[in-house]
Amino acid sequence: MKEFSKHWKGSKSPRKQRKYRANAPLHLKHKMLSAHLSKELRQQYHTRSFPIRKGDTVVIMRGKFKGSEGKIEKVYTKQLRVTVDSAKITSKKGTKIPIKIRPSALLIKELNMSDKLREKGIQKYGKAR
Repeated sequence: MKEFSKHWKGSKSPRKQRKYRANAPLHLKHKMLSAHLSKELRQQYHTRSFPIRKGDTVVIMRGKFKGSEGKIEKVYTKQLRVTVDSAKITSKKGTKIPIKIRPSALLIKELNMSDKLREKGIQKYGKAR
């Protein structure tokens, strides 16, 4: 694995963009796991997007499961993917297999506010703007 550059400003090259995302540390990858907020949440918190967490209610905006609503089951920080309980396919054996979805294809309808630290972090957004 190549060393992560802290001085990377950006590039037009897709190869360098992929390298940056792949080699980023987990605290930065968590920020990359952001999804757009619904219009109501956007007005309430005065921000366009927010990092996804387990328990958030989302609507899938792209792909085979477009339009379906569900809760986030699991967050794969290293892979930059999440699974939603309403997005599952049936295997030949008949078992349900969850599909990993990019967070950019999701819209957050309701935030999971069970964590006090997250509540404090999102209140910061409302006061700053």
